[in-house]
Amino acid sequence: MFKLNNLDFNKCIGTHTLLYGETNTFKTHYTALFIQFLLESKNINAKEITILDFAPKLKVFNNIKIGGKIEDFYEKSLSCRYVPLDHEIIPPRISAKNKVELYKNAYHNYKVTSEALKKYQESPTSFLIMNDISIYLHLGNKKYLANIITKIPDTFFGNTYYGNVIRKPFAKLFSLKERKRIEYLLQIVENVYKTQQNK
Repeated sequence: MFKLNNLDFNKCIGTHTLLYGETNTFKTHYTALFIQFLLESKNINAKEITILDFAPKLKVFNNIKIGGKIEDFYEKSLSCRYVPLDHEIIPPRISAKNKVELYKNAYHNYKVTSEALKKYQESPTSFLIMNDISIYLHLGNKKYLANIITKIPDTFFGNTYYGNVIRKPFAKLFSLKERKRIEYLLQIVENVYKTQQNK
């Protein structure tokens, strides 16, 4: 595993890369920068870049920014092939008051993200960008996702939450399962980079 300061976008082309870390550590920002690099430095056809943006809209939780879309950081990403989501993503923990609401939110997100993944499978491109993978992994199949990431696109670049800031007393098991599923992906993807807050 490498720290993010070792990240070379040139080496991310033709391989599979995953950023992981705490919230508010620039995961989406760096993902947007990679798209900008593809479009403006490598002149990649925008229609060859599929974006699956599973992040909820930007919110503030305990004075910390949570979520945020790629387009918030790089508006020209909208020229790429965005797979539309049927419904808005719900931040499962911070929007829930109890365990029932937590799993209701997670199931809603699972249905939305599963449909988007299916659409990509049916019409794949050589570049796949995914923002906030953990939203799918809360209830989704880790092996199914790993197969999509590693077998279909020539280039994959994605990010996922992996931290402790977003927590609720009734979500301990939920969060533990999230971490385990992400740790599985970290063993599968060739290039993994941990994001950290600037000091």
